[in-house]
Amino acid sequence: MNCSVNCIVYWCFKMSTWFPEQPKAWYHKMCIRILEFGPIPKHVAVIMDGNRRFAVKNSMDRAEGHLKGFDKLTEVLEWCLDIGITEVTVYAFSIENFKRSKEEVDCLMELARKKFKRLMEEKDKIKEYGVCVRVLGNVSLLPSDIQEIIAEVVTFSKDNTRAILNVCFAYTSRDEMCTAMKEIAEGVSLGLIKDSDVSEALLEKSLYTGNSPNPDLLVRTSGEVRLSDFLLWQTAYSCLAFVKVLWPEFSRWHLYGCILHYQRNYQQLQRAKEQNEADQLRLQRESDYEIVAQEMDQSETKSLHTLAKQYANDRENRVNNFVQYLHEKRDKFFHDIATKSKKRINGDVTVEINDSDNWMTLPFKSMIVVTDIITIQSDGSDY
Repeated sequence: MNCSVNCIVYWCFKMSTWFPEQPKAWYHKMCIRILEFGPIPKHVAVIMDGNRRFAVKNSMDRAEGHLKGFDKLTEVLEWCLDIGITEVTVYAFSIENFKRSKEEVDCLMELARKKFKRLMEEKDKIKEYGVCVRVLGNVSLLPSDIQEIIAEVVTFSKDNTRAILNVCFAYTSRDEMCTAMKEIAEGVSLGLIKDSDVSEALLEKSLYTGNSPNPDLLVRTSGEVRLSDFLLWQTAYSCLAFVKVLWPEFSRWHLYGCILHYQRNYQQLQRAKEQNEADQLRLQRESDYEIVAQEMDQSETKSLHTLAKQYANDRENRVNNFVQYLHEKRDKFFHDIATKSKKRINGDVTVEINDSDNWMTLPFKSMIVVTDIITIQSDGSDY
């Protein structure tokens, strides 16, 4: 059973929307009202597993199985909004998926290409729903045209606040943690933070998900009971729900069941979270006192408590400035790609020419430049 790119193109012409606006039956409304008497998770993470098995089960092409999985995602996003879940993080494509056959990888890339383009065609809906779309992962591993589409979506929606969709694409948790460690090491080398500032809290803030609270609930479909390198750090104190249904078959009732599972375990999870937070604060405070005591001058007149408090304030300022630096760096990454894409589409190109051994950069549009180095014609196409 082949995963055909042509099949992806054919099915995408059906123009599945990201905003299906399904009518709710009275019994769904009643169930939501009942669930609202208990705590509702604000952030839900989903491992959308079972698309290929669904295709085999229903004697269809793998490509159609993946498309059915996308359609299910758009439905689940609406269900989540209906019930008050304002942030959803989905595992769309693992770095490990690059090891699949070239045909299937091409199929998945084409699906991403078409669906992100479709999302940009629904700008009015993005504004209406107030959805902020973030793409988390090593985006540089993706084809350049997909990077550009993703950058457009991310930059267009970044100021929306009503709902957040995090799409983990070219992602694994181990790669995310390694990237965060490299960023922290860079921060130390640049003098933005000190060695002594490195902590669990700093690492957590340096992850791709640093802008978001950790998931309250993680759902995995297909009956597999493992995390598959997805949000390993962030789900340490999350409620885990493993559902024995393939992702395209996931229904409202399965979602309601997962929320009930979360509500039954809510008190225990909260106690564990609060204990962990208290332990982290205690360890940080002890570390601050130890550092101040080591650096304290014998002639110092201020008390150890006062100096430790001042050190903690300075540390928090350094950490906050560093985290802001990281966010700006990541925003700039997407902004630069989106800007480059717009220039290419508009036919704007930058070329270097040699004028009496003085190099300069000359922007031009739809023109021919002839020098003793190179002849270039810009017609708005890729070179």
